[in-house]
Amino acid sequence: MAQQHNSFFDWVSHHLLSCPFKSYFGIDCPGCGLQRSILSLLKGDFIDSFKFYPATIPLIFIVLFTIIHLKVDFKFGASLIKIVFIGIASIILINYIYKIYNHQLI
Repeated sequence: MAQQHNSFFDWVSHHLLSCPFKSYFGIDCPGCGLQRSILSLLKGDFIDSFKFYPATIPLIFIVLFTIIHLKVDFKFGASLIKIVFIGIASIILINYIYKIYNHQLI
């Protein structure tokens, strides 16, 4: 069973979508690393997931919370979504600036 588990992740890791921004400009976009991060998260490797794309877990949280909010309609749900969205955008921006500063875009 573990062999089938590994072969699935190996297959997926070799069939990730290519980034059109990176194909055109030759450098990572602000979203590069998300697919690898989700794959690491599915494998249970939280540290690698964070290294690939720090905003993955907050993004998953906000998507799930938004879906639940659409069904339940929490009193402060819309405000929380906006605040968390701003936080996620900040994480993505800071991560991209960090990658630029440390020459990690290629």
